[in-house]
Amino acid sequence: MKTNEGAANSRHKVDRMLVGILALAVVWLGLAANFAQASVMAPGGTNSSPNYVPLNSWSFNDTNFWTSDNGCAPLSFTNLTSNYEGNGTDLVLDSPGNPAWLQFAVTNASGTTNLTVNVGSVSFWYAPDWSSTNMGGSGPGEFARLLEIGGYTPDSSFGWWSLYVDDVGANLYFSAQTNDFSSNVCTYVTAPIAWTTNYWHFIAFTYSTTNTALYVDGTLVASGPAITNYPGANALANGFFIGSDSNGVLQAEGMLDDLDTYNVPLDADTIAETYQMLLIEYLLNPFNRPEIVSANYNPSTNAVTPDAVTGTGDLQWVGYAACEYNATNPFVVWLTNITATAAGNGTMNVTFTILGGQSGSGAVFDVFANSELGIGPNSDPWAWMGQGSPCNTYELTGLPENTCFLILGTPQDSDGADLTDAYQALVSHTAGNTNSVDGILTGWDVLLGLNPTSNNLTDPTKRANYGYTAADWLNGVTGIKSGTVSLDNEGNVQTVSQ
Repeated sequence: MKTNEGAANSRHKVDRMLVGILALAVVWLGLAANFAQASVMAPGGTNSSPNYVPLNSWSFNDTNFWTSDNGCAPLSFTNLTSNYEGNGTDLVLDSPGNPAWLQFAVTNASGTTNLTVNVGSVSFWYAPDWSSTNMGGSGPGEFARLLEIGGYTPDSSFGWWSLYVDDVGANLYFSAQTNDFSSNVCTYVTAPIAWTTNYWHFIAFTYSTTNTALYVDGTLVASGPAITNYPGANALANGFFIGSDSNGVLQAEGMLDDLDTYNVPLDADTIAETYQMLLIEYLLNPFNRPEIVSANYNPSTNAVTPDAVTGTGDLQWVGYAACEYNATNPFVVWLTNITATAAGNGTMNVTFTILGGQSGSGAVFDVFANSELGIGPNSDPWAWMGQGSPCNTYELTGLPENTCFLILGTPQDSDGADLTDAYQALVSHTAGNTNSVDGILTGWDVLLGLNPTSNNLTDPTKRANYGYTAADWLNGVTGIKSGTVSLDNEGNVQTVSQ
């Protein structure tokens, strides 16, 4: 977890952007893990290692027939879904109450091999839809299979080869059995994990005649002995299963993407470089951005602050801070003293101090948050988090831990729309427009919960519509204010409720 601030001086001031509208404070909370230093890997290899040609690979782009990247068809599949939260399309294997599986042959009818069990490597990306118990979640609730051949039996009668997570989501394992009726099971590697919902991890497992190794997010997390237990012929003939056991239960309960299999062990550099190369594709996927919800706000009659969106919102006051003002411009303001701490369940708590402005001005400044750094009518709307005053320290809780940006906005309202220019540029996308497209003041649209970029007057659900009988007696109220009308025996209106 890194917090990045552009340092304009020793107090870490961030360069101003849209001077007078957005007050120069941008904070990135995320895993910006040395992308510039990562080597670019050519297909099938790295700059420092030999080319590795996979036996097969699965990008899960074929969501109709679920063929592999080289056109290999599965033996069977059921109850599979997909989304776009990975590196393009990914496989979602999570079907509560129903069996779900994706089954491929270990060796195809043509004689080509998809997966080896004695010497080789497997690598893939995985994002759980659960959080580990040590991160405040409940785990998958069962021993979730990520990749499996055969199945565990108490008497070792069938054979088993499996990479899986325990029921509380606190450990990652590779275990195997042979079909010798020895009742033995060997867990070759195990590593503790602390994962959060919908956060992607790169898993690589290598195995040979000398050792086994498990990597998570490009780092070696566990080593073990050579695999000596292999599934029996019947288990191998039944193929391998991606994201479940052979019965379609013990599901991964999450998303899988970019699965590759090899008949040689990958080296550590290749695994680290692959992780670094692909990580940005997962972190910056626009479909994988966590939603940040705007705080509740209240209208204000404060002459200094525009009326429509005001209040402390989700900002929690921590304490006073030593003041530093700008003597000439009340709209020069910045964030500093920023700290971010993990809060569990994939969230972060962030504290920061607001400095700048002019002493005695009484101005308050909006804090906005987003999981993408974009400004303008085509960017995703930012979330309004609340207003704070200079010389104070605040805390925001529940921000997403992977990527989050904060921007500080000034009180400037140049068009008199009762919304700050910053709010119009970042949230409502109505910058420079006093009135919305339906002629209503944009501030009033926001206060009434209307969309300032659409004509609400032409939408019957956004207005009060009154119905009448043939004799022109009022008999109904519908729309944004619905209600009932009670009439006496002569048809006279007695009461109207809304």
